[in-house]
Amino acid sequence: MSDYATRKRSTTGLLGDALTHISNLVRFEVDLARAEVSENVKTAGVAIGLLVGAVVLALTALNVLAAALVAALAEAGLGAGWAALIVGGALALVAFLLMSKGKNDLKLNSLAPTRTARNVRRDADAVKETVQ
Repeated sequence: MSDYATRKRSTTGLLGDALTHISNLVRFEVDLARAEVSENVKTAGVAIGLLVGAVVLALTALNVLAAALVAALAEAGLGAGWAALIVGGALALVAFLLMSKGKNDLKLNSLAPTRTARNVRRDADAVKETVQ
């Protein structure tokens, strides 16, 4: 076999190996992204649970405690209107805080696969260094 044929087959083999490695790398990164997105979906589920909990607590608090607190404040000498306003404002504040926490946990940037993106950038930089 001639020297040219050996070099040609070596180059072809190297290109084949490189394509296999790139294919494996892409497959591994896709698997990592899938796992990370799955983990982030679980986090979103917890955040949705927080929002549902906030709604349930807000409704329950408004229906059960509001009447009792308004009545207690009215008995203490405060006008019924002022008592209702104070109780309603306090309960609305608690509901707002719970809703804000759940909403912040659902932001898209907290759900993005950041580890995968970091790994892809690192891999791309490594390939660039190897090619140059």
